[in-house]
Amino acid sequence: MVPSLFLAHGSPMLAIEQTDYTSFLSELGRSIKPKAIVIFTAHWEQAATTVSSSDAVYDTIYDFGGFPDELYRIKYPARGSAIVAGIVKDRLTAAKIAVAEDTSRGLDHGSWTLLHRMYPAADIPVVQVSVNPYLAPEEQYRIGEALKGLGSEDILVIGSGVTVHNLRIIKWGQKTPESWAVEFDDWLLEKFEQGDNGSLFAYADKAPHGRLAVPRAEHFVPLFIAMGSGDPARKPEVIHRSYDMGTLSYLCLKF
Repeated sequence: MVPSLFLAHGSPMLAIEQTDYTSFLSELGRSIKPKAIVIFTAHWEQAATTVSSSDAVYDTIYDFGGFPDELYRIKYPARGSAIVAGIVKDRLTAAKIAVAEDTSRGLDHGSWTLLHRMYPAADIPVVQVSVNPYLAPEEQYRIGEALKGLGSEDILVIGSGVTVHNLRIIKWGQKTPESWAVEFDDWLLEKFEQGDNGSLFAYADKAPHGRLAVPRAEHFVPLFIAMGSGDPARKPEVIHRSYDMGTLSYLCLKF
């Protein structure tokens, strides 16, 4: 059995940098050995929950610019899994969640930068899934709930995003976090500890600096999806917490 995870994908540079966070991701991959991975990425937005549904080897998408040439030479040639994609689609459909499929899109950096660190051999089948940032948090959670129990089949569900993600006010080169970013994450963890889903779903209005930390929800909603797909009998567990560029959170949770 494997847990559900919310992992911060942060800067694409995590694919080539050697940091405490990248060391954590490598160790995490060594400690969790799934038979397949279902990853919801903040960098693929669709109105309907869209599931990659092919057995083919994915292309590696470089959906960023201005980074070192070394980053653009990395390939992550994982295969898809039509069988696992079918399981995901069937569960979402049974929960009356609008579903679509895609057979050609590659892995974007919300997926491959993390997986390159965790499973560098690219030998575990991957099913990439889109997000819709315009759905209410309760609906994001319900998408995750539809996939509850996949962990008992050794299918790892990952929500790939960031809790604090405001690129307009990042502090280049600053390693110490801004106090407001820490306060926002502290509030999230307090509500997780209390099991206060109602407050979590209303984070934009209730959390300190909620709209500053999450000016747009695409990187935040994978948290609710991972949360919904986890074991409700266990409290969420912080498995990593650090910050980069002052405001970019690398908070990671296990559900």
